[in-house]
Amino acid sequence: MLSGAFTTLGRYWKPLIGMALTLFGAATLVMIAALVVAGATVATHWDELTSSSPGSPDSSELVPLGIAFGVLVLVSMIVYLLASAVVQAAVPVVLQEAVLGRPIRFGAVWRRAWSRAWSIIGTVFLTGLIMIVPVALFLAAFAGLMVYAVTLGDVDGVVPLIVAGSLGTLVVAPVAIWLWVRFSLAPTVVVFENQRPVAALRRSAQLVRGSWWRAFGVGLLAYGLASVIGYMIQMPFQMAGMLPGMFDPADVDADPSGGELIAVFGGLILLSVISQMIAQLFTAIFPPLMVGLLYVDLRMRTESLGPVLAEAAAATLPEQYGPPPPAHV
Repeated sequence: MLSGAFTTLGRYWKPLIGMALTLFGAATLVMIAALVVAGATVATHWDELTSSSPGSPDSSELVPLGIAFGVLVLVSMIVYLLASAVVQAAVPVVLQEAVLGRPIRFGAVWRRAWSRAWSIIGTVFLTGLIMIVPVALFLAAFAGLMVYAVTLGDVDGVVPLIVAGSLGTLVVAPVAIWLWVRFSLAPTVVVFENQRPVAALRRSAQLVRGSWWRAFGVGLLAYGLASVIGYMIQMPFQMAGMLPGMFDPADVDADPSGGELIAVFGGLILLSVISQMIAQLFTAIFPPLMVGLLYVDLRMRTESLGPVLAEAAAATLPEQYGPPPPAHV
């Protein structure tokens, strides 16, 4: 799985990284534009916010700021969610062609990934909801018992409840992990089989049945390795951001100008954004790629997908490369 993921990434890095870079770059630009708008709103009310007069600022002056930052958060969430969904759909789209050994262009990846993005969002939402339900029920029951014990004034009964809550967490967490692994193939199923979210969850559970530990190991390796590599990518940029703090304060102006401050903090923010985007390119592509390879492998083992793929590849060879050579060649 690991070797296949790196091989696929090496051969199809242009559509994979190109799609992720385009989408996350566009999402970042939208977030920056929203941040500029929110900053402009703050600037227009800066005098009222910093005024030392009694009763300042009042609620009427804070409402526009709350609306501006609320819209900023909402726009950022929607844009990032949509970009992540398209990238998560693009990986299986490329993998479909990779297992057949066929090339694929950026435009084809975009069209097919965009058509499945909303189903990907629905699948991820349902998976998260299913995982949260047992945790939420446990937390609600635990909070109710705590409130009941405090209301009765039974302070001595709080400690056993805390111990029981800790033990209950050890029980609920494995259930959530088991559900996550059971439905981990659903996003790949959405793209490979054009399934809707509920059908994709059922299909994932069917494929994982009997191979849960293998799916868990592959997923754990994929996300763990992506996190480590992502951190290693960000580390040089973080060290570069710490360089201004290594200088002797005597070498720095005691009263730096606004332009100097903007240059320093702007550079740090830019380095942070660049490092996070580069790390995000890998962490957004690599885990779905390994999970997609696991899906193909499970279907090959249980549903004889290999001959079907070979037949499909042979059927598309004349379209891609022209008629076959003469028999004597």
